[in-house]
Parts: sequence; C-alpha cells; structure tokens
Amino acid sequence: MIDVNELRKGTTFELEGRLFRVLEYSHNKPGRGNATIRTKVRDIRSGSTFEKTFQSGDRVQDIRIENLQMQYLYHDGDLYHFMDTSTYDQIALDAKLLDDAVNYLKDGMNVIVQDYNGEALGVDMPITVDLKIVQADVAVRGDTASGASKLVTVETGYRVQVPLFVNEGDTIRIDTRTGEYLTRV
Repeated sequence: MIDVNELRKGTTFELEGRLFRVLEYSHNKPGRGNATIRTKVRDIRSGSTFEKTFQSGDRVQDIRIENLQMQYLYHDGDLYHFMDTSTYDQIALDAKLLDDAVNYLKDGMNVIVQDYNGEALGVDMPITVDLKIVQADVAVRGDTASGASKLVTVETGYRVQVPLFVNEGDTIRIDTRTGEYLTRV
C-alpha cells in the first residue's frame, strides 16, 4: 500500500479491483482541514479517463509492472502483434491498449511492453521515432498565413504538420509524446 501523497505522473496503482495510471497530479492544501490530492487517471483496461480526488492519508495498492523488451511485428485489423526478443513468444494487443502508439509503430521496431501478472497493459514507445514521408501536400511558398507549414503522411499513415522545405521521400523525426515534427533526418 502507498499513501496518495506519493502518487506522481506515470504511477500505476490498483483501487477497487481496477488498474489506474496517473496522468496528472496536484496537491491542494487549504488553510484549514486536510489536504486533497486531485488526480487525472486512466483506467488501463477500459481506457477511460476521469478525475479522482483523494483525502490526505488515503492509501491505494501499488502494483509491480514488469517491462518486457519486445519487437513489433505487424498488425492485423485491430490487433498488433509483438514478439519477446528473448523467448520468441508472441502476443497480440488490441489497438485500444496502444492508444496513440499505433501512429508510430513500424515493422521491426523495439518497444517496451508493460506486463502485470501475465496481462499486457500497453507499450512504452521511444521518445522519438524516425519515419519516412510517403505523401506530402503541395505548399505555396508565399502562403505563410498558416505558419509556413504543410501536412504530410508518414509510412504508418499518421499525418503531421511540417515546415515547407520537407518533401516526399524525406525521413523526419517525430516526438511520440506530443505527436509533433522535430527535425528532418
């Protein structure tokens, strides 16, 4: 058991038989009375996000998540297939569990799959990924009212805003936390 004062962004805990991950955390101490801890949490299994408020002194069950090094193989409909690089065991994860990670997965990519008692909970992506541009919109150089950027599609099907000098066939680096263009590689 851990005290709710120890919750921070990224902490995973169990409450009432459900697994939650903290997305946001704030500690509020009014002039009188107990402090309140306000969190924005995501139910890991269902994917729903909501706010949860705790009183100072409340306790939740902490859980141990095992991180497995896996390689992304392919996707088939809504199922994404991964292989454990040490045992060659394969697992399939639903697109709901992967959330935004599906925008950045390419064949052969190594990722960390989070496992809790044999149940895969999601993936930790690298902070940046390099993806090739397969389609780029035509942008007019004098058309800078929109911030001098254009929309491109990368090899995974994800669409991102990039500067005008980036062309089809270029490889770009994307931040997986924000989904934004960082640089041309």
